[in-house]
Amino acid sequence: MRPSDMLALSGGAPAIDKTLAKPIWPETLPQDETAVVEALRKNDLTSLYAGGAVEMLEAAWSEWIGTKHCITVSNGTSALKLALAALDVGPGDEVIVPALSFIASAIAPLHIGARPVFADINPRSFNLDPKVLPALLTPRTKAIIVVHLHGLPADMSEITAFARQNSLHVIEDAAQAHGATYQDKHVGTLSEIGVFSLNASKNLPTCGEGGLITTDDDTLADRLQKLRQFGERLKRGERRLYLHEDIGWNNKLGGIPAAYTLSQLDRFGTSNALRESTVRRFLDRLRDLPGLIVPETLPDRSHVWHILRFLVDAEYAGFPHLTNKAFRLATQRALRAEGVPVEPYQQRPLPAQPIFAEEDRTAMCRSGRELPVKPFSAESYPITSRVIDDSFTLQRVHLNSGADAFLQACADGFEKVFGVHREQVARIAQSIAARTA
Repeated sequence: MRPSDMLALSGGAPAIDKTLAKPIWPETLPQDETAVVEALRKNDLTSLYAGGAVEMLEAAWSEWIGTKHCITVSNGTSALKLALAALDVGPGDEVIVPALSFIASAIAPLHIGARPVFADINPRSFNLDPKVLPALLTPRTKAIIVVHLHGLPADMSEITAFARQNSLHVIEDAAQAHGATYQDKHVGTLSEIGVFSLNASKNLPTCGEGGLITTDDDTLADRLQKLRQFGERLKRGERRLYLHEDIGWNNKLGGIPAAYTLSQLDRFGTSNALRESTVRRFLDRLRDLPGLIVPETLPDRSHVWHILRFLVDAEYAGFPHLTNKAFRLATQRALRAEGVPVEPYQQRPLPAQPIFAEEDRTAMCRSGRELPVKPFSAESYPITSRVIDDSFTLQRVHLNSGADAFLQACADGFEKVFGVHREQVARIAQSIAARTA
């Protein structure tokens, strides 16, 4: 067997040649640099600069997704916290959160004294499963944070209907889903409040940290604007009066990151369309590989492919004696040797994070009354636990507009691992299973 035909783990040539550069994200083009320099020269450094980048970004994102108001903030986690506070969620309240998400979705309620209650997920969309909501409802339930995970919108019709029936608020955590649509409407416009992250890793990035909050409600918009800066009712270009009407935070976005994102937004639609094409071409090559389940979208919504999560199925691959976890660990190792940068994303369900057992004790002390302590068990979140055990992800490299060649080389690696060398990978999985038994 020629070295080019062998697994890299066995001394063969990797599918991804070292001369093929890994695409970087975000892509900073000359126009982005120009936008930042112009903001510096104008001294457009704060959110109070009248007519500056912050004001322009708010107007542009409102128009782009079709919402009445957009409020810029310092980061996505602050956006979640401010959204909850604007809805009067606070100490003693419970907020339903999916068990699979980034930690920010779950700690934002803690920041204002509320308590996250975790919901299991749908096994194919990886989003909160509406069917589990009735069992989580208590007299303390005040809101639901819906995460559009990986760029695929959640089942908003069912979730918002449940919320209306039970007088609950709904916040969309669209940190990974800029530009995604559900039933022809953009995420961030499907509930009372939508929040977005502008972290440099996101589909719509800034040169660091930032966030956006969207709403059609005038009263909520007014309160959000006060909460982000010391409870002041500020008007750009007017003298600051230092009158504080609410207990606010200091969560403003500056002019430099706003200018960078505004420049990125100029080509955002084109970038989304190009990503759709390159990712679809990549996934089409993998779709029929035995033992691999590729991410999919659904007929009534679009996917913006922030993260690509792949499930493995050992039985489907022809190895019913193997566990999916052992097979996933083996395929993940083999793919990385081929140069395919796969990795886990969220290596445990959110309720299994150490902070939440401690949070229960802290909440009991703060509230002066007992709150139920529910120690984590995988049986309580069976789908989330299984998805984490059985999957790995590809992140960021596919966001770059020039990622097509790299993704096709990644597909070569997948074909080696799940195709001609599947038996060898199964033997590696068997060894892993034996060592961890």
